Amino acid sequence: MAKFSAILDPGYAAMPSPRNKTPATLLSAPLELAGNWGRMLSQAAEQVVEKARRACLDGVRLLSDRQPARLRVDRHGTGQPAIWLHPDGSSMAWIIVDIGERDWSKLAYQFGHELGHVLANSWQADAKPAPPCQWLEEAMVEAFSLRGLGRLAKDWKQDPPFAGDSAFGDAIAEYRADIIKRYTALADSQGLTRDAARWFADHRNEIEIPGLNPFAQAMCLTILAEYEQVPDCIEALGALNRWPGRSGVPIAEYLRRWKKSCTELQASPHLPVRLQQLLHVTRERR
Repeated sequence: MAKFSAILDPGYAAMPSPRNKTPATLLSAPLELAGNWGRMLSQAAEQVVEKARRACLDGVRLLSDRQPARLRVDRHGTGQPAIWLHPDGSSMAWIIVDIGERDWSKLAYQFGHELGHVLANSWQADAKPAPPCQWLEEAMVEAFSLRGLGRLAKDWKQDPPFAGDSAFGDAIAEYRADIIKRYTALADSQGLTRDAARWFADHRNEIEIPGLNPFAQAMCLTILAEYEQVPDCIEALGALNRWPGRSGVPIAEYLRRWKKSCTELQASPHLPVRLQQLLHVTRERR
């Protein structure tokens, strides 16, 4: 049997290990909890968050060149779920959630939405939301969260994180169905399901209000259908916001820059192309 010296060659010792050369992805980045989780066991909450992350990201090509090295999930007692755009120059994406005790469905839903923003490169200090296209990112990440909830519900029934808790998968599915029911009613009442281009033209001033407004909520179901019919299109979220102006440019320019970014990352351009077709967006005059 060959023997090896315990003293490493100085040149070898200075070399980084191959493991250190592999950058973290949004799926593999270390995850930590922060904030006040009340009487919830932090280990239990972390299991749910990790399971939700995998439900959202398994099978998705993570192509962004701006993925965080760490993820923090911070529970606040008040306020809205959000991404904390902390200006400390760190490579950590900081997600804020606001949930009740052991409200695992809500935790997975809020986490999935904010994880979608991280996937869309909206986690660094300069990622401030801006009109006129922030509504579209909100619709896309809401659809991303709903897709993840559907996958989580099935996975929970087959492989629950807690012993004897497989039935809770049905509760997650019901939570998701209630959201979809509300959004379906909005889409019908707004006219989106009849003619998306006319819907956009008729309501554009209201649609382009930043945030997950009722029009973004309605649109998320159209995007969810694309995710389910063409799963590869989800990877295009990683090509978002890699240009100056981010969501603060007119929608025609936003979609043009997004398609260009997809080409740069070799991501599927299906989603921006499809949205351009649905909304009948053409190049606008300056």
